[in-house]
Amino acid sequence: MAAGSTYTPIATQTLSSTASSVTFSSIPQGYTDLIIVGNLGISNTGTTLSLRFNGDTGTNYSETTLSGNGSTASSSRASNINNAYLNDTTAFNSSLEGNIIFNVMNYSNSTTYKTVLGRVNRASSGSYPGSAAWVNLWRSTSAITSIVLFPTDNSNIISGSTFSLYGILAA
Repeated sequence: MAAGSTYTPIATQTLSSTASSVTFSSIPQGYTDLIIVGNLGISNTGTTLSLRFNGDTGTNYSETTLSGNGSTASSSRASNINNAYLNDTTAFNSSLEGNIIFNVMNYSNSTTYKTVLGRVNRASSGSYPGSAAWVNLWRSTSAITSIVLFPTDNSNIISGSTFSLYGILAA
């Protein structure tokens, strides 16, 4: 899909200091889908980036992962977990090299569970140039009104990290 008039900027955050999380709240309900784009670093190498909807900390999430770095491919699956996540512990470090994209489908629909496609990329000269993709499911029919992104091991998102939230209009 071309990024024309169908992508509507909702909010952007640039961290001026380290933070334990980033929150998008009071998300308007006038779109069909959401996209979150981020360029970030995390203070502790070897962590994952998670997200939760509407403050739900119950075991209402599941995920499937596919990853590769040009020579090795892998996959995994987890059910009944307490957040959606990008489970790639090598993609984030203390520099601004991690790029994420979350596509949240049907976020305002109150009759379906919410599907989230996540992607992380890190192209660097370090030990991990590669990418990975996830599909997450939030087993709730509630419309999404808030999203919190956070590292799963009590690390911090580093200063200078940016996150943008876009609404996608129905085609």
